[in-house]
Amino acid sequence: MQPGRYALVAYVKDPVGEFVERLREELHPELPHLAAHVTVLPPRNLHGTEAEALEILEEACSQVEPFEISLGEVETFIPVTPTVFIRVGHEASRLRELHDRLRRGALRDDEEWVYLPHLTIVKMSTEEQAQHAYLVARRRWTRYQGSRCIQVRELTFVREKAQYHWVDLADVPLGRTMVSPVHG
Repeated sequence: MQPGRYALVAYVKDPVGEFVERLREELHPELPHLAAHVTVLPPRNLHGTEAEALEILEEACSQVEPFEISLGEVETFIPVTPTVFIRVGHEASRLRELHDRLRRGALRDDEEWVYLPHLTIVKMSTEEQAQHAYLVARRRWTRYQGSRCIQVRELTFVREKAQYHWVDLADVPLGRTMVSPVHG
């Protein structure tokens, strides 16, 4: 087994993702760049190999059609952790179902917290910093004019290389892949 923790994320590459990345850079510029994402499986140790985990991901994700989620309000996990995030609103249940379906075999884990679909803005060092970040993020989010919808078509299996540094291992598409018919 490879060292480090693993996670499964849906990268957010559209304007809302850019908004979150700029806001994160402003609120906590010391952090290395971290692409905006919605976590489907929070960080965990594997109970098997990467290949076994990927097999579970490919099999389960092939049975889930792509879907759209919408983002709700800015919230915080204070006092549990000094994290500021945007809650997933519409279709959060689809993410919870996918999360639950994937927690088996090599991917099983006793998660520390109940899974709550969200897009992390920033994790601060202290509660006081998080309170300030929350107020700034909430103001900015109310003025955000772009789409608050995210297309979930593909997930990315990632491994932690160092603190705040994750490497992509594999892209896992949702839905069945159509095979081109053979013309004779």
